[in-house]
Amino acid sequence: MLRFPGHGHRHPEDIVIGPLDLPARIDEALAVQAVAFGLGSDEVAVRRQIVLRHMTYPGARAFGATAAGRLVGFVYGMPNDRSHWWSTVVEPYLRAQGQADWLDDSFVITELHVHPRYQNRGIGRSLITTITGTADEPRSILSAIDTDSPARGLYHSLGYQDLARQVLFPSAPKPYAVMGAQLPLRRR
Repeated sequence: MLRFPGHGHRHPEDIVIGPLDLPARIDEALAVQAVAFGLGSDEVAVRRQIVLRHMTYPGARAFGATAAGRLVGFVYGMPNDRSHWWSTVVEPYLRAQGQADWLDDSFVITELHVHPRYQNRGIGRSLITTITGTADEPRSILSAIDTDSPARGLYHSLGYQDLARQVLFPSAPKPYAVMGAQLPLRRR
């Protein structure tokens, strides 16, 4: 487990990063995602089923960030599988860029969210470097809304490069970028 921002005795606002039983804390995690990503209750209900299904896949794992025992951020992912829905959507875009091999032998970051009150403290960086540090795969892939955003800035700072841009997901209102990085990620 990681604890920050300080060292020494635990303070109530210390952030603790550690393994997360995501199915057991699904509602708490989705509440963080809803605030961080601007989701309505209907979309949260759909995502609940998706996350619970994902967590049954081989190698799926999650890490959480807690403050005084309350979940303030989480990440989950799994070894990529070309038969999964996400891979089938992004594969044509990656193939068009000569990057389809990234779908093999990669660890996919499925979701990473930090409650807005806790952003800009290094929590997202710590979550993603922690989960990818557990991966057996030599590289990681993810998708992020294709805009200049703090999230994409974080991914770039960790070594992620754009593999495909303007990727359209069914029912997503904005295009995404698919990004990939060799592991281990850059720490700074």
